[in-house]
Amino acid sequence: MVDIVHKVGIKAPLAQVYAAVATTEGVAGWWSQETSGASEPGGSLKVAFSKPDGELLGAMGMTVTAMEPERLVRWRFDAGPDEWIGTDAVFSLSRDGDYTIVLFRHENWREQVEFTAHCSTKWATFMLSLKDFVETGKGRPSPHDLKIDNWN
Repeated sequence: MVDIVHKVGIKAPLAQVYAAVATTEGVAGWWSQETSGASEPGGSLKVAFSKPDGELLGAMGMTVTAMEPERLVRWRFDAGPDEWIGTDAVFSLSRDGDYTIVLFRHENWREQVEFTAHCSTKWATFMLSLKDFVETGKGRPSPHDLKIDNWN
């Protein structure tokens, strides 16, 4: 199995960072403006990605499998690219001085392929979008995300 791992420090209280990764509204502020569903254990979320002109690029569906206030959010992907089906996104939160540390993992990829590299870089840009969203109130969610290659 292959995992994608990123760490980012956010100068904000744990509760504020948790709200950004644990709520539908929060996720819409840094990952995709087209986020919908129920962000609660057992709930389902859908995230769509479009070009600025509205053309749909793709979508993912996930089940919220765990939530521990101010500590952890875990999603299991059950719709989207084949490589994502059965993988997990995990947001582990901790405090270190003035920072809330987000240790993000996209776990259980079946194999490392070119798409893994693309997704790793995209997750890095979205972790920085999360940081900006919490610290400044303005993230870069899709469709305004940083385009990194010909796949988005």
